[in-house]
Amino acid sequence: MTDGEPFWKNKSLDQMNQAEWESLCDGCGLCCLNKLEDWDTGEVVFTSVACRLLDGESCRCSDYPNRQATVPDCIQLTPKSVREITWLPPTCGYRLVRDGEDLYWWHPLVSGDPETVHQAGISAQGRTVSEDEVDVEDFEDYVVEWPLTVGEGRG
Repeated sequence: MTDGEPFWKNKSLDQMNQAEWESLCDGCGLCCLNKLEDWDTGEVVFTSVACRLLDGESCRCSDYPNRQATVPDCIQLTPKSVREITWLPPTCGYRLVRDGEDLYWWHPLVSGDPETVHQAGISAQGRTVSEDEVDVEDFEDYVVEWPLTVGEGRG
C-alpha cells in the first residue's frame, strides 16, 4: 500500500501480483452464469443457469485450479480480457478497478468478510440452477436481469 491506500486504488490491473489479482474477485459467482448472445445485435443477456462447477451456495468454483480442463469455454479473467469483456456485472471488482472506481463496502477486501457479498444480496447464492440440469436449448427460458441490477442502491 502507498500512503495508506489499498492496492486497488494505487495499482492498475496490469500492475497487480497474482494474489492481489485473485483477491479482487468478490465471490459473487455472477461471471459463472451462462450468458446468451444475440448474433445479430451482439447483445448479451444473463441466465440463472450456472456453470456445472459453480457451488450455488458458496458461489465459488468447485475445481478452480482445473476449471479450464473441465470447462474448456471457461473465460479466464486477465487484465486484457477485463478491458474487452462488456458483460461484467456493474458490481464486479475487476470492472470497478478497471473503471477507476472504488470497491463496495461489502467486497471482502473492504469488509474483511467473504460472507458480506452474500449478506448484501449481491451474489448468485441460492438463485441458480446447474447447467447439468437444463438442456442448452432451454437456456433462453432462464434469462434474468438481476445480475445487472444487484448493486443498484447498495453502494
